[in-house]
Amino acid sequence: MSSQLSDTDLILNKDGSVYHLHLREEHIATDVIVVGDQDRVAQISNHFDQVELRIKNREFVTHTGTIGKKRITVLSTGIGTDNIDIAINELDAAINIDAKTRQPKDKKRKLNIIRIGTSGTLQENIPVGAQVISEFGLGLDGVLHYYQYEANDIELEIQEKIIHHLKLNTAFATPYICKVSTPLFNQLRHGMIEGITATAPGFYGPQGRIIRLATKYPNINEELQSFAYKNHRITNFEMETSALYGLGNLLGHDCCTCCAIIANRIRKEFSEDYHQQVDRLIETVLERIV
Repeated sequence: MSSQLSDTDLILNKDGSVYHLHLREEHIATDVIVVGDQDRVAQISNHFDQVELRIKNREFVTHTGTIGKKRITVLSTGIGTDNIDIAINELDAAINIDAKTRQPKDKKRKLNIIRIGTSGTLQENIPVGAQVISEFGLGLDGVLHYYQYEANDIELEIQEKIIHHLKLNTAFATPYICKVSTPLFNQLRHGMIEGITATAPGFYGPQGRIIRLATKYPNINEELQSFAYKNHRITNFEMETSALYGLGNLLGHDCCTCCAIIANRIRKEFSEDYHQQVDRLIETVLERIV
């Protein structure tokens, strides 16, 4: 059986770049920072000593440059696990699939992929302005169910406890748990609050926000807040980490999410200046990877 990928499975542009990101292997550094907001790419690359390339297509904006001798790529993914599915698969394809033969390369590159994001905490005692690092991603989105992911023992253990705790009916995707890359987690974790990050498939109803539409699970925040197992608790809500960790684990990349807490969902507090908090998180992450 040929391992050559078809034109419809691996879609390439005329220059050999991957379809959505418009990136080729030489564009991508080993250390990749992913952000949701397009404007945050320049916010990070402004710290570079030199920017060697800027590429933009749709919501995917990429800057690659250097700080000292460290080469870094920053990529905006847009919002949601559906966009993470595109971004991580195409990053991997750009570096690990030969664009000419359309076959996987014998020697695979491994990326360090760090998500810098904003998030709302689900714990009353985590203040707005805190920095949270995700030891686990809790997927409420369902993306990873489309892949052959074999959870390890600790993932299965926590997953089982959360499923029992939440008691979701069949209208919802079965929750899944994916663990962070330990080396990257240890490199970044100092001074940050550690926990499980819940990844929602939407911003409003799936995160317990009620504007005009009634929701099927109005108490989701309280249920997530009250989960506790051993030393694990669900610290925050966002929209990307579960797919980032799951796909990263499957493809052999090290992934980690660090979030600036800009809201406390339990105390109903929102940051007066979250841009300053994001700046601090960017500086912290860059210091630890350079």
